[in-house]
Amino acid sequence: MNSTNEKSGLGEIATLFLKLGCISFGGPAVHIAMLEDEVVHKRKWMSDQHFLDLVGATNIIPGPNSTEMTMHVGYERAGKPGLFVAGFCFIFPAVLITGIVAFFYAKYGNLPSVQEFIFGIKPAVISIIAVAAYRLGKKALKNVTLLVFGIFALVLSLLNVSEIFVLFFIGLLGLFWFYLNRNTLNTPKKLKLSFLPSIVLLGNGLGKLKIFLSFLKIGAILYGGGYVLFAFLDAEFVSRGLMTRAQLIDSVAVGQFTPGPVLSTATFVGWQLGGFFGSMLATLGIFLPSFIFVLLLNPFIPKIRKSAALSAILDTVNITAVALIVAVSFKMSTEVLLDWRSILICAISLIIVFVFKKLNSAFIVLGGSLLGYLLLFV
Repeated sequence: MNSTNEKSGLGEIATLFLKLGCISFGGPAVHIAMLEDEVVHKRKWMSDQHFLDLVGATNIIPGPNSTEMTMHVGYERAGKPGLFVAGFCFIFPAVLITGIVAFFYAKYGNLPSVQEFIFGIKPAVISIIAVAAYRLGKKALKNVTLLVFGIFALVLSLLNVSEIFVLFFIGLLGLFWFYLNRNTLNTPKKLKLSFLPSIVLLGNGLGKLKIFLSFLKIGAILYGGGYVLFAFLDAEFVSRGLMTRAQLIDSVAVGQFTPGPVLSTATFVGWQLGGFFGSMLATLGIFLPSFIFVLLLNPFIPKIRKSAALSAILDTVNITAVALIVAVSFKMSTEVLLDWRSILICAISLIIVFVFKKLNSAFIVLGGSLLGYLLLFV
């Protein structure tokens, strides 16, 4: 890739991921749905299958899946610089907003009320998730066996079985099925993955460096969503008397109602522990492992697809990832679609995203927010 094209690619990447960072409300499933719409269908930067492979690969490493997906896309589009530009631009809006909220929270001790403005967002984004699950599902569903695995994964997820357990368990079933149908296992001899070593905190105090190390450890071993992060933060800080559980609940709330990755919660917690520099170190610590993991993993994905055995596992992980997205959509629906207003917003959004397939997802989010605000007065 020549320097002119790379600069052009970096500009495209920065613009896209700054936009997604500003409008991606609702968690990883929504982020991946928006990303799939932008890079596969609107910009055609990659095929459905390759995007699905990236989703599957991302699910087997620690860290925030949707943020790591932005890094993969950036890497595919403009190499290593693209990885860092995509990741930074997607994270930056959430960190900036969270940092501002953290400043006022530290000064005044409470959170602003934004319920009126976010009421309509979640019903709208359910429709975005549904479309992504439909598109990815069509590509992932290659045979009846994968359909059975997908249904099994969906049932386990709806029964609240840990998503990382579901991914690895179904992946192992896929490998076992491959063994039943093949007598040889063609695994690339040079395929090796590196993992960050565990980081042990020193002492009981928490200086600026130890804020960084705490969040670096969390970022290196974190699987799962916001509730898993909540458990890590509770064990790391509340149980050690460094912050109250009420502060932690407010921290997670900020991560939920701001756009972008929920791991921006680290920015808020870091501010409470060490002011501005504490927030920057916490943010750097929790996201740094993701940049490293994606940098190490991305070059191996084509090799995984070329291996018959690993490809079978990846297909199984892919259908499992789709099942998890469907489960998230269902669970969100049971929590969000509780009255006629939210059901109406979701129905209208669903019709729009299926009929107007090229419509930017930002309009769905903003439209849902505006409609929700207006319906509150009906």
